[in-house]
Amino acid sequence: MLSKKEKELIAEIWDRLTPVADDIGSEALLRMFVIFPGSKTYFSHLNISPRSPHMLSHGKKIVLAIAEGAKDISQLMVTLAPLQTLHAYQLRIDPSNFKLFSHCMLVTLACYMGEDFTPTAHAAMDKYLSAFSAVLAEKYR
Repeated sequence: MLSKKEKELIAEIWDRLTPVADDIGSEALLRMFVIFPGSKTYFSHLNISPRSPHMLSHGKKIVLAIAEGAKDISQLMVTLAPLQTLHAYQLRIDPSNFKLFSHCMLVTLACYMGEDFTPTAHAAMDKYLSAFSAVLAEKYR
């Protein structure tokens, strides 16, 4: 799936972006809510306006989980096990939203990283976020 070089690149990117996790995560969430309005249904009880405390807080949680998974991609199933259970059994999130969010995250990363988001970085990140989404959706099967 991912080469050693791609894994290192992904870990490096997330390590570099962790300090702005709230900004990146909230922007990716906002993109998803605007482009895919149906995804907002799970957040109807929160203030999901741009840069609201709820958006910044939840965006940060998401990015930190993605960054944590990137530290050892071979252990993604173990790392994400608590989130799998939470999203599948307690929150009952439609698993298709994970793929939608991954796409929005790619666009957000391209905006934040600019020229540093090379075709190689883009391809590696796309593979990683696809794997991340698939692992989150695993409990739904």
